[in-house]
Amino acid sequence: MKLLSYETSQNMLDLLEVNTSRTENVPLSSSLGRILAKNIVALYNDPVFETASMDGYAVIHSDLDADSLRIIGDNPAGNNETRVVVSGTCIKTFTGSKMPEGADTLIQIENVTNKDGAITIDEKVPKGSSVRPIGEGYKAGDILIKQGTKIGFVEVGVMAGLNTVMVCVSIKPRVAVVATGSEILDLGEQSNNPAQIRSSNNYTLAALFEAAGAEVIQLGTVGDDKASIMKTFQDALCSSDILVSTGGVSVGDYDFVKDIVPRLGAEVIFKGVGIKPGRHVMVAQQEKKCIVALPGFAYSSTVTALLYVLPLISKMLGKEHAFKTVEAKLTEDFTKRSRFTEFTTCNVVVEDGQYLINFSGKKVGSSAILTNMLHNSGLMISGEEDKNLLQGTFVNVILLENF
Repeated sequence: MKLLSYETSQNMLDLLEVNTSRTENVPLSSSLGRILAKNIVALYNDPVFETASMDGYAVIHSDLDADSLRIIGDNPAGNNETRVVVSGTCIKTFTGSKMPEGADTLIQIENVTNKDGAITIDEKVPKGSSVRPIGEGYKAGDILIKQGTKIGFVEVGVMAGLNTVMVCVSIKPRVAVVATGSEILDLGEQSNNPAQIRSSNNYTLAALFEAAGAEVIQLGTVGDDKASIMKTFQDALCSSDILVSTGGVSVGDYDFVKDIVPRLGAEVIFKGVGIKPGRHVMVAQQEKKCIVALPGFAYSSTVTALLYVLPLISKMLGKEHAFKTVEAKLTEDFTKRSRFTEFTTCNVVVEDGQYLINFSGKKVGSSAILTNMLHNSGLMISGEEDKNLLQGTFVNVILLENF
């Protein structure tokens, strides 16, 4: 079987036409974790008027040499101050208040002595001190939050400040997940057969896809029976945008998925990629719906889901990147195990602003051990042309911390 290069497979994946323009409006209070579908643009300056950033007295800076300044009133926050500061006067002005007309400086309370309705200056301040200029935060027309951003608590706060009642977000793509194989036991099932194994793939992937912004349809497990697999896949395609299966894509006698997918009327975009783990991965498309058939081993299915399902979810959501890749420095030698592009679990640390990686405690060489991904892990990418890598080499690493 001729294998595609990893780069070619990613280019082909990127060219797939999928639903990308579906949006809905949700209340701001329900937008956390959703993907923004339209830029959030400032409609006005912030602040819209010069504002006091501390408690003090609004003055004319040239008056700071005077013996004293008469206080003509208080200016609390929220007050639409209309009095004008003229030479020889000041207005007591509080944090967040509109600066009175005529004043160009706010001198802090602790810099003056207040006595008999006037202040004397104990310590001068520069002109414009403690005054927020118009538009200091942002200006009308500024894009404050870009389309494709995952909405977090800061984004919610910014939008609340803009009086955003309803937020336009991308509709979550629906991803159906099923694990195939007669050897698999779903959660809660019991068996006296010691050769069977507990299913984790469908739950791992469901959690991964939900974290990436998808709505997941959990289909559990289905045995190695062609009719059952066909019926499960047909039903899943009726209710989902992406169907993801694990198992049944290799070359064994009971690997039925690879044969069933074309019978669904789907076009196989590619099957077989020069990557380790997961070279038997298959991607197919039925109209604008996608089918991604992954290997059965836990680590292999998780890695290939990151590489081939997350980009589809991101594309449907309008996100620019499916995951974060950084440049990191090897702190020990690395022995490459194959001629393929390899994705190897590593420990990621940051020292002095630089990413460093090592393999301490990682069981390199097994495609079945999902626990390799625990504890601040990443996936180090070593290309087809790479040989053994020496300590100090810089490599690309996919960070797993966001998932």
